[in-house]
Amino acid sequence: MPEPASVRLPDPATLILTIRRQRVLLDSDIATLYGVETKALNRAVKRNIERFPEDFMFQLTVEEHEALRFQSGASKEGRGGRRYLPYVFTQEGVAMLSSVLQSPRAVSVNIAIMRAFIRLRAMALSVDELACKVDALEKKYDGQFRVIFDALRQLVAPPPEKEKPRIGFHPAN
Repeated sequence: MPEPASVRLPDPATLILTIRRQRVLLDSDIATLYGVETKALNRAVKRNIERFPEDFMFQLTVEEHEALRFQSGASKEGRGGRRYLPYVFTQEGVAMLSSVLQSPRAVSVNIAIMRAFIRLRAMALSVDELACKVDALEKKYDGQFRVIFDALRQLVAPPPEKEKPRIGFHPAN
């Protein structure tokens, strides 16, 4: 069934998340892009599970799922939500999906997703390149500009992962 012209799909780059230090897409986001139900996508993957090793696809832990729901403001379980923990796909997993889902839309969406991953990788490389240039300048000009280089390094560095405070009553040890 052809897609109505008024339906506008999100840019795949806006859907890419970083989980376990890997760039991934949620199964539900991929299903939306492909125009299929999430359960249909996951069923197709499970029928071809040998094509999806752990570095192509993995299931989120309860903690990861809770953190993701907290960030996105998704509804609580039991109110029409999912029954199972979501799966996420790395760039390689998304590429493998093209061999499992063979509709014309799946092919064009896969191409858009691959391009989004490539753009993100290029941006990460440019940040790394900038960090190398800052290091080279620092060596060249010694301590004269130490404060400036420290500030630049903080701007280029990825944000540290914060440990979340535990909620609830915790008796003293």
